[in-house]
Amino acid sequence: MKKYIAIIALLCVGISVFASGFDEAKRDSILRHISGAKIPTQTVNILKFGAKGDGKKDCLPAFRKALKRSAQRGGLRIIVPAGTYYIKGPIHLVSNTCIDLQEGATLKFAPQPEYYLPMVKTSWEGTFLQNYSSFIYGYGLHDVAIIGKGSIDGNAATTFATWRKDQRKDRDLSRQMNHDETPVAERNFGKGSLLRPQLIQLFNCTGITLSDFFITNSPFWCVHLLKSENVICRRLRYDAKLVNNDGIDPECSRNVLIEDVNFNNGDDNVAIKSCRDNDGWNLGSPSENIIIRNCRFKGLHAVVIGSEMSAGVRNVFVENCTYAGYCKRGIFVKTNPNRGGFVENLYVRNCEFDEVEDLFYVTSMYAGEGMDDNHFSTVRNIFVDGLRCNKARIGGIILQGTEAKPVSNVIFRNVDIKEVKNALSMDNTESVVFSSCHLGGKAGVPTQVTAKDNLFSSH
Repeated sequence: MKKYIAIIALLCVGISVFASGFDEAKRDSILRHISGAKIPTQTVNILKFGAKGDGKKDCLPAFRKALKRSAQRGGLRIIVPAGTYYIKGPIHLVSNTCIDLQEGATLKFAPQPEYYLPMVKTSWEGTFLQNYSSFIYGYGLHDVAIIGKGSIDGNAATTFATWRKDQRKDRDLSRQMNHDETPVAERNFGKGSLLRPQLIQLFNCTGITLSDFFITNSPFWCVHLLKSENVICRRLRYDAKLVNNDGIDPECSRNVLIEDVNFNNGDDNVAIKSCRDNDGWNLGSPSENIIIRNCRFKGLHAVVIGSEMSAGVRNVFVENCTYAGYCKRGIFVKTNPNRGGFVENLYVRNCEFDEVEDLFYVTSMYAGEGMDDNHFSTVRNIFVDGLRCNKARIGGIILQGTEAKPVSNVIFRNVDIKEVKNALSMDNTESVVFSSCHLGGKAGVPTQVTAKDNLFSSH
């Protein structure tokens, strides 16, 4: 009996601590571990290596020469002045290097798939494999940066972006390899496959700064932070135009700051992931300590956790964010019974949206996949304080757990939805608390009895 009393006491203490509010101490502790890249002081101009900003000459050889020079000298800041630089193939970064895109400078990548071979180590929708190189790629690096008010144009509308409708065969094969635990070295895609590469991928890197530049026409996800840490994404600007163009995807990454970003994406603005199924369970490397603040959302979904989250996600802070246009959903946590993993310690404070389909949606039954499986996910410790929306066309707050693992320990404070069709829907939940919440407008004084009440009507 004493044992059970002790367990109950510990659970109560945990709930009490979480209920104390937005954990500023934890947020500030995370921020102290995020410095981004060290920017080299020594500079070189890309024009000195034969680049020409006329939009015609292939400037990839110039970038390769400049990056080789940076590696030889222990780090350089490569200045890219105004102009359009045509790039026939991927830029593979090196450590201690900053690419400074000056205002008016555009990196415009060639759209032909053959330029992005040979294959590189990467991941596709949560499965590790070999595939086409990302257009800007870094593996196992430290202190890498892309800064400046220039632009990166993936130019992928006529080739890579068209593959989505035919990708299912290769996607399903990659997932089967994941489930069968096929050695990653044997998971070869690339030439002949239809798995689109990312625009920017930094894999197993530490000390990253991405700031100020504009992104458009990405072949797939725009910025993929895979197994990386100590990352700053600041003041980025998007007009992604194409489908599945997630804005920023931290995956199995930690200590990430995303702030002052203007999103406009054909999919998720921020999608936090941690690999899929067997790859995630075997890796055991969660995404954690991610701060999203002062951002402006526009696109499919503002902030998403999942659906690839089998290694877990924890300690996510979304603070002081607003909308720049329509979003289908505001905050979206999605998993299903074949994912496993966990989502815990999600903090949302002072965020607002205009019109959405659903404002705050947590589901353990995403896409109806794996419903006969038993890899249930743990979703717990969600704290919301200050969430506003003008109109939710379908759902206000939706919480969908499973009988095996209910969504638990959730607190909503100061939620205001002016107009909503279905204000609240909860299935398989535990310990859900509401305080000062108005879903569909604030109630006034109760009316007095009138003749319209027909108290003595025979019908």
